[in-house]
Amino acid sequence: MEHLIKFKNISKTFGKIKALQNVDFEIYPGELVGLVGDNGAGKSTFIKLISGIFPPSSGDIFFEGKKLTSYNPHISRELGIQSVHQGLGLVDTMSVARNMVLGEEPVKGLFWLNKKEMRSLTEDMIEKIDIQGVLSSTIVGDLSGGQRQAVKLGRSISYEDRLLLLDEPITGLSVRETYNVLELIEKVRAMDVAVIFITHDVHQVYPIANRIVCLERGRKILDIPKHEKKPEEIIAIIRNPNILENGN
Repeated sequence: MEHLIKFKNISKTFGKIKALQNVDFEIYPGELVGLVGDNGAGKSTFIKLISGIFPPSSGDIFFEGKKLTSYNPHISRELGIQSVHQGLGLVDTMSVARNMVLGEEPVKGLFWLNKKEMRSLTEDMIEKIDIQGVLSSTIVGDLSGGQRQAVKLGRSISYEDRLLLLDEPITGLSVRETYNVLELIEKVRAMDVAVIFITHDVHQVYPIANRIVCLERGRKILDIPKHEKKPEEIIAIIRNPNILENGN
C-alpha cells in the first residue's frame, strides 16, 4: 500500500534550538498512529509542520509517493489534512449547523447563506456518525465536551479530509465522553481516513492505535506496531530513553 504522506529526514531549527532532528515518519490511509512523548519532545512542532504552519529546515515531504516542492497551510488543507484541537475550533454562540459550514458557507446567488443546504449537510453528518443528543439547531455552548469533539470530527469527515491531527482529543472528558469519542475516532478510521492522535498519555491512545511513535528532544526514538510493547514499557522508555540504548 502506498503511504498517504511521508516525511524523510525532517529537521526544524529555531536559531540554535533543534526542535526536530532527522525525523522519518509516514502514515497510510486508515491507519491510526499514536504520537507520544513528554513535554518538549517535539510533538507540537511536528504537528505544526504537518499542518504546514512551520516549514521544515531540511528534509523532504511526499504525498502519495510524489515529492512536494512546496508546503504551507493552504497546500496542507488542499491535500485534506485537518487539525482538531481539544479546546478550539467552534463558536459557542452559534448553532451546530452554523459551525459546520464556518469558513465554507454554502450560498445562494452571490451573498445569501443557503440555510437549507447547511442544515442538510449537518443532519447528514449527525446521522453518519450517530452523535447522540445533538440537533443541527443546537447551540454549541450547550454541548458537552464529548459532543463538541464529535462535532469537530464530524465536520472533518463531511469535508472529506484524508488525515486528521487530533491534539489531546480526550483530555478533560468524562469516562463516558472519552468512550464515545474513541468510538467515533474508530468510525473515522473505518472510512479510510488516517489519524495521528497526539497525547502525553500512552493509555489514552493505546486501545485504538495501530502504531506508536515516540519523540524525545526532537528525535524519533520509537516507531513500532503497538502490540510489540505494553503501555507500561512505552512509558518506561519515555521516562528513560537510555533503556533502548541498553538493549532492553
